[in-house]
Formats: sequence, structure tokens, C-alpha cells
Amino acid sequence: MSIWEYANPKKFMTTTAPVLPWMVALSALCLVVGLVWGFFFTPDDYRQGSTVKIIYIHVPSAMMAINIWAMMLVTSLIWLIRRHHVSALAARAAAPVGIAMTLIALVTGAIWGQPMWGTWWAWDPRLTSFLILFLFYLGYVALWEAIDNPDTAADLTSVLCLVGSVFAILSRYAVLFWNQGLHQGASLSLDKEENVADVFWIPLLVCIAGFVLLFIALVLIRTRTEIRARRLHAIRMRQRMG
Repeated sequence: MSIWEYANPKKFMTTTAPVLPWMVALSALCLVVGLVWGFFFTPDDYRQGSTVKIIYIHVPSAMMAINIWAMMLVTSLIWLIRRHHVSALAARAAAPVGIAMTLIALVTGAIWGQPMWGTWWAWDPRLTSFLILFLFYLGYVALWEAIDNPDTAADLTSVLCLVGSVFAILSRYAVLFWNQGLHQGASLSLDKEENVADVFWIPLLVCIAGFVLLFIALVLIRTRTEIRARRLHAIRMRQRMG
């Protein structure tokens, strides 16, 4: 069985139908467990106080904002190379979720930054690149809506996704590129000494799992909706021509 079989809309719909309820249930379970555990059953940090608990929303949303764009990049490349419509629709479906995740990350970062840095916003390299990534998300969605021909829209948005990937990379690695930035290092790292303490780390992993599963569920829902909308449009066009 080839992975390209799932580029067929009918195959995609029949395969994802039984998977979707599980994704919704598992994401809800992980989010409830992770957030309740993190906010109510972990101690305050000795330096940041209760403000540290915002990591259970900020870190997963920031990670997802970047990785969603990476997923859009992959599906856009598949569209440009293989011309599989489901991949283009999946990228389109993921973009609004990416906007929401990026906005959540920016807002929670500002809430954390005000007591820690004394300001709601600073033109830190990572913050700036993240803001630009947010604007690329908005531009991506706007470009889809502005073009009537779906194939042309998929082509142009795929090119935009390639350009925006530069800022996705900057958002991920800005702390390493510019050490003078205010933003702290990664909360999760292969270097155990850079990780947050285990008491925060384990519920944080549960929250990240919840955000990932929520993203999968939302993309499946939205992609299935896009496919149905395409079918409905095709039926209406045939009726007009008939």
C-alpha cells in the first residue's frame, strides 16, 4: 500500500472517518489532564512564581505554530510536485489553526513578559520573527480567499509558504542565532540541564501531546469539510451546465 493512495479524496474520507473521533477524545483527555495537573498540582517557581505555569499553554502553542507551518510546507511541496489536491486542501485547512496557535503564543508570551521583563512587548529576534510568521499566516489565508481558481490559489499559496518558511526557521532558532535577545532558551531540549524541572516537564509533555492531537483533529475536520465543499461546488457546476 502506498501513502499516495490517501491523496485520493474518497480514500482519505473513508480512512479518516473512524480515526477522527479518537483524535478528538484523546486530545480532550490530554488537554484536561495536562492543564489541570500543570495549573493546580505543580508548585510555583522560586524565581517566576505562578507566572511559570503559563508554559503549559505558551510552549505547546509556540511549538505548534512553527510545526504547523512546516506541515504546510511539506504538503505545499507535494502539491507543487505531485499535484495531489488533498495535500493542498490539508495545507489550507491547517492555516487557520496555525493563526490561532501563533496568536495564543504571542498573547501568552506578552502576559509572561510583562512581569518578567517589565514590558508587554520587546523587539526581540524571536518575538519579531514570530510576529512576521503570524503575518505570513494571515497573508496565506487571504491569498486563498482572494483567488477564485483553486489550482491557481494552491500554486501561489504554496510559493508563499516556501518564502514564509524562512521565518518559521528563524522563530525556532532565533535564540541560538542571536544570544543577545531577551527571550529565554528552549524549555525542552536534548540537553537535560536546559530542561525545566521534572515537576513542570511531565505535565508540559502531556499538554504538548494534547495540542498535537488537537491540531490533527482540527486539520482532519477542516480537510474533510474542504473536500465536501469541493464536491458540492462540482455538483452545482454540473447542474448549471446541464
